Amino acid sequence: MRKKIKTYSKISAFADIKIEPFDPNKRYTKPHRHNKYLELVYFTEGSGIHYMDDKGYAIRPPQIFVVKKDEIHHWHIDSEPRGYVVILKECFLTKTLDKHINIQLRHIENLRVIHLPEDASIQGLFEIASNEIRDNADNIVFLEGILKALLSKILMYAQAIETSAHDDLALRMLALLETHIKNDVSHYAVKLNTTAQNLNTFCKRKWNKTASTVIAEHIIKEAKRLLLYTDLSVSEIAYKLDFGDVSHFVKYFKRHEGKTPLQFKRKALVP
Repeated sequence: MRKKIKTYSKISAFADIKIEPFDPNKRYTKPHRHNKYLELVYFTEGSGIHYMDDKGYAIRPPQIFVVKKDEIHHWHIDSEPRGYVVILKECFLTKTLDKHINIQLRHIENLRVIHLPEDASIQGLFEIASNEIRDNADNIVFLEGILKALLSKILMYAQAIETSAHDDLALRMLALLETHIKNDVSHYAVKLNTTAQNLNTFCKRKWNKTASTVIAEHIIKEAKRLLLYTDLSVSEIAYKLDFGDVSHFVKYFKRHEGKTPLQFKRKALVP
C-alpha cells in the first residue's frame, strides 16, 4: 500500500549543493518527491516527457525544468539525454555569502519550464560550476560567483524582474502554502504579519484572485497529488489536508473541480 509519496535524495547528507552532468541512464523514473531541495534540470539534448504533478511537459532542448521540493515528478525520456542537474538544499540558502542568490532562487522557484535560446555561455557556466564543485568544493566564493552569473542568465531569458516588497510577500505566502496547507485565510495573514483583509486585497492585486482562491488552488493541487500517487483513502487525505470532516472535503473538492475526489481518481486512472 502506498500510504506515502516516495521521497528521494540525490545529494550527500554532507553537501549543500550539487552540480553535475545529467545521468544518461536515468530515462525512466517512478513518481517521487525530493528530500527538501530544489532541483534545476538543464537539457541540451534529449526527448520525451517530464511529468510534474498531473501535467506532462515535452522535453525540447535547450530548456530548464524547475522541480520544487513539494512537487511530484518523474521522467519518460526516449532518447539519450545530455545536460546538467543542479541540486540546492534549503540549508544552502541560509549559508550563502551573497544573499542576492536567495532572491534569484525565489524567482526561479515560481517557474516550471524555462525555454532557452542557443547560448553557449549558459552551457559553459554549468560546466565551470560542475568542475569547480568536483575539483575545488571549498572555494565557496568562486562557486557562488559562478552560480550567481548562471542564475542571472537563466532569469534574463525567463524575463524575471527584481524583487519588491510585494513580490517578497507573494514569495513568502507561496512558501507557506508549500510547507503547510490550511484552509484559513486568517492563518496565513497572521504568519505574514498582516490582516486577512489586507492579504485578500494583496492577492486580488497580485494574481487577480481572492486569498481563499489562491489557498484553494494549493489545497486542490496537493489533494490531486495524494489521490494520484498514494493509496490514501479520501478520509485520510481530508485529515492530512486539515479538514475536520470528510464530507466537507468532498464538497470542497467538487466545488472546485466539478467532480468528487473518487470521480477524479477513477477518471485519471483510465488509460
